[in-house]
Amino acid sequence: MPQETKNNEMGVKSIGRLLVSYSIPAIIGMVIVAFNQVISSIYIGKDIGHIALASMAVTFPVINLLMAFCQLVAMGCAALCSIELGRSDMKKANAMLGHSVLLELIASAMFGIVFWIFLDPILLFFGASDQSLAPAHEFMLPLIVLSPLGFLMLGFNFLARSTGYAKTAMMTALMSSAGIIIFSPVFIRWWGWGMYGAALAQVVGQLFSVLWLVRHFLFANALIRFRRGIWRLNWEWVKEILSIGTAPFLINFCACIVVVVLNRALLQYGGDLAVGAFGIVNRLMMIAGMSVVGLGQGMQPLVGFNFGARKPHRVRQALRYGLIAGTAITLTGTLGSAIMPETLVRIFTNHPPLIEISTHALRIMGAMFVCVGPQVIIGTYFQSLGLAKIAGLISMLRQMICLLPLLFILPPMIGLDGVWMSMPIADVLGLTIAGLFLRMSLKAQDNPCRKEDMDCKPSPDFLKPRQM
Repeated sequence: MPQETKNNEMGVKSIGRLLVSYSIPAIIGMVIVAFNQVISSIYIGKDIGHIALASMAVTFPVINLLMAFCQLVAMGCAALCSIELGRSDMKKANAMLGHSVLLELIASAMFGIVFWIFLDPILLFFGASDQSLAPAHEFMLPLIVLSPLGFLMLGFNFLARSTGYAKTAMMTALMSSAGIIIFSPVFIRWWGWGMYGAALAQVVGQLFSVLWLVRHFLFANALIRFRRGIWRLNWEWVKEILSIGTAPFLINFCACIVVVVLNRALLQYGGDLAVGAFGIVNRLMMIAGMSVVGLGQGMQPLVGFNFGARKPHRVRQALRYGLIAGTAITLTGTLGSAIMPETLVRIFTNHPPLIEISTHALRIMGAMFVCVGPQVIIGTYFQSLGLAKIAGLISMLRQMICLLPLLFILPPMIGLDGVWMSMPIADVLGLTIAGLFLRMSLKAQDNPCRKEDMDCKPSPDFLKPRQM
């Protein structure tokens, strides 16, 4: 599609149709990503054993940290690229591609070196037991050493989606999935490589995706592409990128801290079986959760572009439709956990004690999962407008501000059930506070008063987007 047509459609076509056309490929892509993890877990649980499945839960914090540093750059570049496209600043929008590559390589090198050196102490601190340490180490080592592939894949993917190439981004997930589906049984079941095989199957999928995206950005008809002049870092732009990317960074960083506390509480009150149960429930909820993330990724370029083009009514439309769709998606997660929890758990394991504890955990943890969808959309909305402080605060609400204190209060009182119950309570509290911030921000944007006006009271500046 020509560049002018791609820009014009985000500013004039029906928001509802655009959200569907941009979000469906993104949702499919994110669901595929979630299913990739489900597929790996099935092979690990059925072919290696329930201890190996528990070790996967121990690796969650490391994966969250990897995602945190990756999205610090990727989401910042993508959001800034969308805003600059709306302002018709093609030079700065195109420069985000070069900035993304350079910063992702720097971040992956720093991450890889530190975690390679201190991997075992980190895993023990994150909740590994004597039994789960070895398989957790085997799984993480290839992912850490080859982390530049994962960083580049996500960076390219966010930029493709933010410039309107949602189908290209969806194909990225398909390429990754192809690697995992094809090579997981080969490496794990047929060649007997165990956890190393599970990790290498994911690395092969990442390689397929990177090659696909490099091909996209080499084409002359791409909205942004590889060219001379994009390979020099502008430190003022780097500051903007990191400021905007702080929100998704905090989401994953907070998730890391919370999962560490969760794993240690689960190990204390329920042992490796409880840690394994959390791994299963987390994989199941990831499908609905990643669907909402995909919806947010489809909404982000629409909000960013129309904000940059000064079309606030279209920004509000995208927000409204996003909230409705996000709530509907996570409602399916709540219903599934209530109606058929044991059926879902049996997908991963045949171990009776693990099935029993996982089924019980899924019923409790999924009770208020419906609240997660609108909270993710609200955070995406603020991030798309460049309101990094509010987006960052909302990112921390459910996990750090609400969930973490509950994990210290409830388990000593009621044991393992206190760990499970902390999550639905945090879901409700997080959405309530996020909704209050959204209401205040919308009122601030509608408030015509300015600082120089003497006869009315202006709204606080931190609630308003930068160009207002």
